[in-house]
Amino acid sequence: MIVCGAIGFAAIGTALCQNSTREGLTSNSQPDPRGKSVFELKCATCHGLDGLGGEHAPDIVRQTSVKTLSEQALLDLIHDGIPEAGMPGFPDMGQEDSRALAAYLRFLQGKSGGNSMAGDPVRGHHLFFGKAGCATCHSRGQSMSNELAHFARDHEIDEVGAAILKPPSGQSEAATAVARDGRKFSGTIRNEDNASLQLQDEDGRFYLLMKSNLASVQRKSAKPMPTDYSQRLNTTELNDLVGYIMREARAPDARSVPTEKDTEPNAQH
Repeated sequence: MIVCGAIGFAAIGTALCQNSTREGLTSNSQPDPRGKSVFELKCATCHGLDGLGGEHAPDIVRQTSVKTLSEQALLDLIHDGIPEAGMPGFPDMGQEDSRALAAYLRFLQGKSGGNSMAGDPVRGHHLFFGKAGCATCHSRGQSMSNELAHFARDHEIDEVGAAILKPPSGQSEAATAVARDGRKFSGTIRNEDNASLQLQDEDGRFYLLMKSNLASVQRKSAKPMPTDYSQRLNTTELNDLVGYIMREARAPDARSVPTEKDTEPNAQH
């Protein structure tokens, strides 16, 4: 299940989640030793031993798009892979190994689940645009940015609260890339290698840009997230803020992931 791009599962999540169930792949209290071995051999190199992702592949434990895949969709994914995202399939894997691998993934997903209570989204809205100051970086006019909504869609309630109280220590980097044809792309750098650069703009849209097609790239450190929310907000206020974020995250589906080819002046996003 190796993925070379962090958008692998996200790119197929909507298509495979339709009419999905978890028949036959319920999480058990103890992991399947066979599935664990297969996972460590085939998947852990990129997705990590805990399945929470790394530099080369996304989180496949907490992402809603992965957790809601049906049994057959998950088995098909193991068999076929996602070639366009750099994830190989395993057509030669036996049925028993495939099912054991899928069951072990369900075990990891069940083990990571969280269930904190979200508060009043109406009060949370006032906090977001007022006392908490979130709108300074995470809003588009009078609504929450799609970038933040995308994050909340792929994380549990308690994880969103934890991210507010203890944001990641690494400072993100933003960039403005100018293509050779004059088009400009600005956003936070989400992935980069020798050949490509992936940006996410303020509306949550992703752009995969080939460096050979770029005339210039200007970089700057993105504004760090405040680390004093435990002092700014009490427990009720934090729950209310999370309630607002989760409500907005369940609004209309995220937009698709465009590449340079999809971003012609008249292209629809």
